[in-house]
Amino acid sequence: MRVLYEDNHLIIVNKAPGEIVQGDKTGDVPLSELVKQYVKEKYAKPGAVFLGVVHRLDRPVSGVVVFARTSKALARLNAMFREGRVRKTYHAITSARPPEDEATLVHWLVRNERQNKSYAYAREKPGAKRAVLDYRLAGASERYYLLAVALHTGRHHQIRCQLAAMGCPIRGDLKYGAPRSNPNGSISLHARSVTFEHPVTHAEVSVTAPYPPDPLWQCFG
Repeated sequence: MRVLYEDNHLIIVNKAPGEIVQGDKTGDVPLSELVKQYVKEKYAKPGAVFLGVVHRLDRPVSGVVVFARTSKALARLNAMFREGRVRKTYHAITSARPPEDEATLVHWLVRNERQNKSYAYAREKPGAKRAVLDYRLAGASERYYLLAVALHTGRHHQIRCQLAAMGCPIRGDLKYGAPRSNPNGSISLHARSVTFEHPVTHAEVSVTAPYPPDPLWQCFG
């Protein structure tokens, strides 16, 4: 188990690309069940283990996932995520250089449930949700660029959709215009860090997730 932080109230892990956070129709074992098993074995807990899913990452995305170990922590963390009191940073690799080294992107996103895809528009449309993120160019290699992204809103596929709308689809993200897939089926988007006030002790919790072992990620490491 790739545990980044744990105490009696919460546990933070580094999700691998390809894992699902919660059970879905595929029937694959979700990360939440693996974490429950880890807690059960480590602390020799009899009976069922409580584990609350606070937020999710798309299956092909890697990085920080926060789980609650008590119902009190779950309720408080849910409120903190909902109210924007949790600072999350994502790193994305793209083959196109962004038009500016640093900017704020504002779009209106329309979600297509059937396609499991969002579409970005420059102006408000019926049924659209406003999406805002900041990005900055954080690194460059011969062929790729590393972008650090901070979300102001939490929309469906927001980073994937907005970066593609800017002309910078994420490496491996065929759904949003990348020319080819990554060998392991991932996309090069990583939930890099999370910072928030502990829901019970009120101390600051700040956690950074190491990059996946992929050679390209490591070249930016």
